[in-house]
Amino acid sequence: MSGPARREVVVTGIGLVSCAGEGIDAHLAALGTGRPARTDTATFAPYTVHPVAPLALDGQIPKKSDQRQMEPWQRLGVYAAGLALDSAGVKDDSAFKGALHLVVACGGGERDTAVDGAILTGLRDAPDPGAYLNERLLNDLRPTLFLAQLSNLLAGNIAIVHGVTGASRTFMGEEPCGVDALRIAAARIASGQVEAMLVGGSYSAERPDVMVVHELGGYLRRADHSPVFSRSGDGEGGFILGSAAAFLVLEAEEAAAARGATALARLSSVASDRPRRAPGSVSASLSALWREAGVTRPDAVISGATGVATITAEEGAALSELAPGAPVTALGDVSGHSLEVTGPFGTALATALVARGQAREVAVTVVGHRRGEGVIRVSAA
Repeated sequence: MSGPARREVVVTGIGLVSCAGEGIDAHLAALGTGRPARTDTATFAPYTVHPVAPLALDGQIPKKSDQRQMEPWQRLGVYAAGLALDSAGVKDDSAFKGALHLVVACGGGERDTAVDGAILTGLRDAPDPGAYLNERLLNDLRPTLFLAQLSNLLAGNIAIVHGVTGASRTFMGEEPCGVDALRIAAARIASGQVEAMLVGGSYSAERPDVMVVHELGGYLRRADHSPVFSRSGDGEGGFILGSAAAFLVLEAEEAAAARGATALARLSSVASDRPRRAPGSVSASLSALWREAGVTRPDAVISGATGVATITAEEGAALSELAPGAPVTALGDVSGHSLEVTGPFGTALATALVARGQAREVAVTVVGHRRGEGVIRVSAA
């Protein structure tokens, strides 16, 4: 016996926030410039950051008390989620939002770096370092700090602020988790489990703690911005972090049509892989995922390439063979690198290209800076 037919999944709303600003127009304009709109080379020198553009938070998070209790990465995510709901025309539809399921892709919460620094400084001269550390952790850390670090609070804040009260889940795991958030959300709709999903994530790059984490791995670029695919040859490979958030409203095609919604694009397929990294593994993985996703001759490719020398060079070579003649744009040249948000952000940009008639099919590629690959196919509805 054959199972139920796979339902088509369409994108009916997108919300984008980055150094380019907010919304479709700002990001399509940034896509054409090939350089992030905002660059900060001083705050975290010698590292560069692409800071988020100023936002009128009241437009999507009206209560000041809600704004205050969120960290920056949560505010970015809640704001972008509100933009997506507005775009889909469901911001005031309590029944729709009550049944709307949510998948969030994001990293850990932010550290209280002043407290961390004071504790580390005090440890140097403490006669009993163990006892000193235990006392400081008990007395200096705010009780709410541990709650604020929980990644699933982004989903909670979206529920509180926007009334999205369907089931939710949160994925962590750097770039691949954003791809899998899209993959699982689309699969649930396609299989008939749910009618609609809100999926996306947020990332705040303007944090000294994330600089330390990525510098310890040797992943950060110690120079100003240069095109991502040229970094492997200039001796300063690595990524430049960018604050960003992206959310998409996904719906079954017939459900969207029944409520009179405009399908911006079709999320045709999402494929992911996590092979062991070795010379040639990125190219082999992308080629296999390209076939699995059913990509043939895309009008454009949006790449989440990191700029880390070896894997970015390998990705560039693979894309020249997989998509000959198609323009390839690195997200790092639009908004900076935003880890967990890479897949949703690239998919939202691809949707914008299709919705504005600038492409019929767009391929989005994601190659994690440590591990994990993904290919997402977005096509005209």
